[in-house]
Amino acid sequence: MNRNEFVIVTAIVLMLSFTLGWFAHRVIQRLRRSSGADMGELERLAQALHEAEETRDQALIYIEQREAELHNQIAQTGAELRAAMEGLRDARHEAEEMRAYIERMHAEG
Repeated sequence: MNRNEFVIVTAIVLMLSFTLGWFAHRVIQRLRRSSGADMGELERLAQALHEAEETRDQALIYIEQREAELHNQIAQTGAELRAAMEGLRDARHEAEEMRAYIERMHAEG
């Protein structure tokens, strides 16, 4: 290999190295720029997710409170129903006693 060929090969290698370096720089620069925009979008999404989680937590608390209130109402209504049924049973028993008493009075009289 003579001196001219060596200079040409060296020039080609240097030009390829420069081109590859420039291309790598452009790719890295583009990735950084897009990741910066993506970071803003990710920050916005993270904030929206945080707000959605807070809303969900508040909804769960509300549901638990409402469920406890409904259970209390059901228990209270059940107690009132049992009391009403017991009162009705007593009234029926008393009515039967009154009928029997009236029938005995008519039979004697």
